[in-house]
Amino acid sequence: MKLFSTIALALIPSYALAVSVGWDSGYGISDNSLNNVACSNGEHGLESKGYTTYGSLPSFPYIASSNVVEGWNSANCGTCWLLTYNDRNITVLTVDHADVGFFTSEAALNDLTNGQAGVGSVEANATQVDASACGL
Repeated sequence: MKLFSTIALALIPSYALAVSVGWDSGYGISDNSLNNVACSNGEHGLESKGYTTYGSLPSFPYIASSNVVEGWNSANCGTCWLLTYNDRNITVLTVDHADVGFFTSEAALNDLTNGQAGVGSVEANATQVDASACGL
């Protein structure tokens, strides 16, 4: 991720949520179909924007499931979130529902934790930012 855009996003005043961030190996497979996630089709689905697989998303592998996505066709599909852990930041694009917090790819969690995705999950802060920060 570009350092400048991440710093600029961090300066945007917004409400930050304390969340658990973990990883799921499926979010790191570029040819996984969006048909398998809550944000597939429908008015708010990512397929309606021309995307078909995880790898077709401009933010891949920085994609995530989150409890902000209530279910299929949620208005929160395709929202972009700045995740902050210690002094590190990443942005992730929501593609699916999770019961609690965020689950992203192993690569994204490694970036957020400076190579410590092996811990499984961390407590971080999440702030919604403009979708353009995730390439949409």
